[in-house]
Amino acid sequence: MISVFFFLLFAGIAIAYALKKTVPAKTGNALLGVRLYKTIGIAVLGLIIAFIQPFVLERVDAGHVGIKVNLTGDNRGVSKFEYKTGWVIYNTWVSKLYEFPTFQQHIDYPEQQVITKGGFSATIKPSFNYALKPGEVGDMFQNLRLDVRSIEQQWLQTAIVGTVNDVANKWAVDDIFNQREKFESDIVTEANHRVSKWFTISQLRTNITPPQALQQSIEAKTKAIQEVQVAENQRLVAIAEGERKVAQARADSAAQVIQAAGEAEAIRRKQVSLSANYIEYMKIQKWDGKLPQVQSGNGGVLLQMPKPE
Repeated sequence: MISVFFFLLFAGIAIAYALKKTVPAKTGNALLGVRLYKTIGIAVLGLIIAFIQPFVLERVDAGHVGIKVNLTGDNRGVSKFEYKTGWVIYNTWVSKLYEFPTFQQHIDYPEQQVITKGGFSATIKPSFNYALKPGEVGDMFQNLRLDVRSIEQQWLQTAIVGTVNDVANKWAVDDIFNQREKFESDIVTEANHRVSKWFTISQLRTNITPPQALQQSIEAKTKAIQEVQVAENQRLVAIAEGERKVAQARADSAAQVIQAAGEAEAIRRKQVSLSANYIEYMKIQKWDGKLPQVQSGNGGVLLQMPKPE
């Protein structure tokens, strides 16, 4: 943008010089020729200056930290810097502007080999989010002297892969796959401990895969564990069903005992109540006072029993 400004400035000067008031006729032709050469010279000079001038105007976007680095001086090239956004003018011959994003960035690293506890190797392909700490960007640049993309592919990658490898050394390979969430949580904790001076790490996924032979072994072990769990569940169901049947049988038995006891008590009471005296009493109560009558075969004799006193 500044180059365009210089070019337009010299172009304007050249045009103004070309349109300058004309000179007397007797010397006009010679002076017009000189003026033409000067006009062209001014335009060419402006074009050259526009191309070689060292000043640039750049805009630091919102959500970024801009660091103006002095290419000459002490303190490892960062003798003075400011944290700001907006338009920045600087001389590219003696300084340089770096931009570092302060909002979360996502990054995926290529496949790496790590060693788990017991010496088994596994493949990881880490992916995670990171955020720079705005107040520490200058200190980070003083120590690393790299732009953010170079830091991602060098220092940060070494830190993350090293963390995954060190944590994996403490975990048995089958535990990693049975408790992957806890495994990755331990990695995030350790990673933040190592890079917390300049970065915050979150949402890390190792995407870890075991060797094929080991994967088959893990699958077989997992299947065996699942089968044991199924068998245990079936055992518990059988126990519960047996207890239910026992309880039902006990309830049925109790009901039968109660019913039998009731029937026995009823019989007993009937037996007690049906005594000889009681039967005679019932007969007397039902007698209508008439004596039995007997008639002979020839139709002549009728006997009447004496009435009991």
